[in-house]
Amino acid sequence: MTVVKAMSDYRIEKDSMGEVRVPTSALYGAQTQRALDNFPISGLPMPRAIIRALGLIKAASAQANLALGLLDGSMAEAIHNAALEVADGEHDAQFPVDIFQTGSGTSSNMNANEVIARLAGSRLGAPVHANDHVNMGQSSNDVIPTAIHVAGSLQVTEGLLPALAHLEAAITRRAEELQSVVKTGRTHLMDAMPVTLAQELGGWAAQIRLGRDRLGAALERLRALPLGGSAVGTGINAHPEFGARVAAILAEQTGVPFVSKDNFFEGLSSQDAAVEMSGQLKTVAVSLMKIANDLRWMNSGPLAGLAEIALPDLQPGSSIMPGKVNPVIPEATCMVCAQVIGNDVTITVAGQSGNFQLNVMLPVIAYSLCQSIELLAASARLLADKAIAGFSVNHAQLNEALKRNPILVTALNAVIGYEKGAQIAKQAYKDGRAVREVARELTDLSEEDLARLLDPAQLTQAGVRK
Repeated sequence: MTVVKAMSDYRIEKDSMGEVRVPTSALYGAQTQRALDNFPISGLPMPRAIIRALGLIKAASAQANLALGLLDGSMAEAIHNAALEVADGEHDAQFPVDIFQTGSGTSSNMNANEVIARLAGSRLGAPVHANDHVNMGQSSNDVIPTAIHVAGSLQVTEGLLPALAHLEAAITRRAEELQSVVKTGRTHLMDAMPVTLAQELGGWAAQIRLGRDRLGAALERLRALPLGGSAVGTGINAHPEFGARVAAILAEQTGVPFVSKDNFFEGLSSQDAAVEMSGQLKTVAVSLMKIANDLRWMNSGPLAGLAEIALPDLQPGSSIMPGKVNPVIPEATCMVCAQVIGNDVTITVAGQSGNFQLNVMLPVIAYSLCQSIELLAASARLLADKAIAGFSVNHAQLNEALKRNPILVTALNAVIGYEKGAQIAKQAYKDGRAVREVARELTDLSEEDLARLLDPAQLTQAGVRK
């Protein structure tokens, strides 16, 4: 049965194109409703981080316009307070516009303008215009790029960098606990010379530390805001001090050192800073996937795999095989990394769509960048707390593999030569015997010399920088 809504469920809003029916309960207006009608594509709205950024930008803009003598005090205060409510997430349901919309993000900018204007007007008891007042000195063409920069900077600063620091600390703690544990190293997935677990985990920690450094370097460009460039970069209808004042207000309010861009034309026509940041997020994803896959291999078994460690049991691993337990956290991490790598491709393609004075894929850049940051932050903490922190070491398995590792003969190269070493290794493989035993038969080295030269723990320190 078709349900027809009564006219009382709607109100009539007007914009430059005419009348539009808008739900009575909606805080948004005609332009938002047109976007809802035009873009029923994915059902994916703008990320919370972007809505927060829009609220912060509109609040700071009202303050700047007040200071510049362009808005009166009561109007500026009403807009400022309403915008902060938006930033704080009190009205997220009023931001339903699909991310696949007009490439400038005009629909989302007007969504914010309309919601804030209606909230401010109801508190002020006087009309507040979405364009003339809330959007004063602004254009969607500089607001949305600015929102991408603000949202990304805040997410990386408040969420991702602390999460990666937490992961690095968890890895470092485990490395310190496992300083004396020696295992067989592997290259090409094949047995190689021994390493300690501390050395292996130290490599992981260094990857995360360097990832944090890369993100920090990219932040410098992302914190530069193009607001003030207006429609095409010339600053039309914006006070010459507007962009710099808004950046300073945002810096004071958030603690993130935002600045105004040196060149507004670059800031509107390109999204190079977002592309750069996405590239560094991809690098972090590659690092996390490497670590997650190492954990999966080390945990494999428990009988037919490497079985070097046992990850914490978190849930049943099969709907048909009783007792099976899977490495679910590393698997989830790998899926996150695949998504982030895919998002980087999207952002790269979108970044190329800066035609003349405007990039026209801003909403999908916003969505993909924010999702990548959010996913990496969440998965880094899970990997730290539910995999790294709790895995146990199978010492017996490590020791048995070490004892039978023929590649230990590499330590004898300087004494017996490569060819003799290869002969010993092949014989040890063939017979399934320890290399030390075979070397005793095929060389004139004493038992004491063999014990000293083939000590796995000593071999992990050969050439190690102190």
